[in-house]
Amino acid sequence: MINNRISPITKSIVFIGFMGVGKTTIGQLVAKKLYRDFIDIDQEIEKEYNMPTTEIFKQIGEKAFREKEKSLIEHFSQQPLKIISVGGGAFLQEEIRNICLDNCIVFFLDLSWEYWKDRINLIIDSRPVLQGRTLEEIKELFNNRQEIYSYHHSKVKTDGLDVEEVADYIVESLKVTWDTHE
Repeated sequence: MINNRISPITKSIVFIGFMGVGKTTIGQLVAKKLYRDFIDIDQEIEKEYNMPTTEIFKQIGEKAFREKEKSLIEHFSQQPLKIISVGGGAFLQEEIRNICLDNCIVFFLDLSWEYWKDRINLIIDSRPVLQGRTLEEIKELFNNRQEIYSYHHSKVKTDGLDVEEVADYIVESLKVTWDTHE
């Protein structure tokens, strides 16, 4: 369902990309700079089930997680003035992709494999999809997911940039777009 009532200036913004690229950290900074509410879909799911994502996957299963994920994304994407971070696998669901693309401004945070693999030790314990996989299997997953991230409104290459630089770039690009829209 397309929410045509929301002006491009008040549309919510969604951050997509592979797990560990900085969607939450950058999303929080952008939200602060634009005076918007920040929503991390994975954190919302964890609050609802009162357990970490890894436990949700083990005890309740990925299918239930994905259904809850879709429900929350559908809910928040139709509200104005939100900054939303979705999990790395959310865009695997075509319905979620369409909801986000139709109702929000979707930014793909693009981090190359060379930069991303340096973060693996920081995130592997909290990412159930990575657990028990070899580095080669993770690289294959990383590369396979790049296709689903090609569905976006804007791509930001983040290699070698700190989170502040990325957030500032996004805020400035939005302001330029909004100025030209008015």
